Amino acid sequence: MKILVVEDNSELITIINAYLTREGFVCERAINLRSARDKLYAFAYDVVLLDLNLPDGDGLTLLDLIKTNWPNMGVLIVSAKNALDDRLKGLDMGADDYLPKPFHMAELNARIKAIYRRRHQQGDVNLVFKEISMSIDSREVFVQNKLIELTQKEFDLLHYFVVNKNRLLTKQTIAEHLWGDYMDMVDSFDFVYQHIKNLRKKIAEAGGQDYISTLYGSGYKMKE
Repeated sequence: MKILVVEDNSELITIINAYLTREGFVCERAINLRSARDKLYAFAYDVVLLDLNLPDGDGLTLLDLIKTNWPNMGVLIVSAKNALDDRLKGLDMGADDYLPKPFHMAELNARIKAIYRRRHQQGDVNLVFKEISMSIDSREVFVQNKLIELTQKEFDLLHYFVVNKNRLLTKQTIAEHLWGDYMDMVDSFDFVYQHIKNLRKKIAEAGGQDYISTLYGSGYKMKE
């Protein structure tokens, strides 16, 4: 996932960038409206973290630019301006969520992921990848129209691979997505390999192909 952080506080933007990078995001920074506009026209982003109080203008003008030109881009307002009017105006203009300062990085992470899921799922109850189909509401998976039994984590893992098909996912990224704050209590990512191994086996036993490619030293990718 690619994130643009628009924030003029150098200390905060450095902390956010370091944290999101550790979480497996591709994170870029803009300290004012001008640099943010330049980056938006040059690159594609999944989610923009937007401060409203910028040195060269109101962040809401950037929100209007985003929603006019890239309506499918997620926007999370992150600002000390927590007055109700600012919050309502931003949400009314199309922002996905509002997180007032100060905040915990874990909550920021959760909000970003929630926006990403909503944007990529678009409310669909089913996902289809080759001979694999997933019912999100019932949490059922069919391979060659045959129902297979997956654990909760195996289902979440397959779902994560499907919505990120053709993207490299590191073990840490997968682990953080599936286990969140509990990752602080583990010593290695060996369990990620075991879950992927089990998922591959169950899909193969149902007659499906193995689309999960291992990139040794880097991570995994679900290839079409």
